[in-house]
Amino acid sequence: MRSYLFVPADSERKLARGSESGADALILDLEDSVAADRKAGARDTALAYLKQQGGTRGQQLVVRVNALDTGLTDADLDAVVAGRPDAILLPKAEGGAAVTHLDAKLTAREAMHGLPEGSIKILALATETASSLFLCGTYKNASPRLTGITWGAEDLSAELGAETNRDELGRFTSPYWLARNLSLAAAAAARVQAIDTVYADFRNMDGLRAEAIEARRDGFAAKMAIHPAQVAIINEVFTPAPEEIAKAQAVVAAFAENPSAGVVAIGGVMYDRPHLTRAQRLLARIKPV
Repeated sequence: MRSYLFVPADSERKLARGSESGADALILDLEDSVAADRKAGARDTALAYLKQQGGTRGQQLVVRVNALDTGLTDADLDAVVAGRPDAILLPKAEGGAAVTHLDAKLTAREAMHGLPEGSIKILALATETASSLFLCGTYKNASPRLTGITWGAEDLSAELGAETNRDELGRFTSPYWLARNLSLAAAAAARVQAIDTVYADFRNMDGLRAEAIEARRDGFAAKMAIHPAQVAIINEVFTPAPEEIAKAQAVVAAFAENPSAGVVAIGGVMYDRPHLTRAQRLLARIKPV
């Protein structure tokens, strides 16, 4: 997975555009992009879309529900689990306990709808509250459903009372670099995909590209988008180049030929076990999901 595109779940038009965007996954949003008086209708529209796509989905379909402390999560799940989304994105997640809580809710509803237990996965939005920053190390072993961790800066900046979360150059200020890096470490510790946050200035493609390249460099495997126009750049950046694939294949092959070696030489360059791990992860990204 390289790209996750947010689409308001109350807009059939935007859902249709999202399906044509080239995004690897659509996030059908029941949370921030849907007004309170439209949430019931958004649930119906999301379910209809999930059922319409059925077993012919060309994209992963993820539903962002409302946070656990809103009192709306159960109604969201009651509505959409019957459509068998590929995953639920949990906003304002506060550590592994929140993921375990959501796991239990999904298990009950899967049973009610005759779905295999564990068929619906979980993505956690891990840095939207101040408390959540202190809990980023608790996701490991929280649930076998957990397949990805992402982060967000907008809700966090509101809670911190910040005037802005980016500087005059468009780069995140220090509190949000902390949140970003904690989410990256949380994903690594939990052995799940690290997904970078959205780039809100959707007309600034140069800024988007620079931020996506920076994220990939540091270990993120994908990025979220808020506009279909952002998807092509995100997919390009997070798709390994042919020369990168060839190099990774060479490293993996060299260690396969020398399974007891701690270091191998390829073209006059020494590669150790951490290089093997990185090569394996890169090759895993090009396999069908």
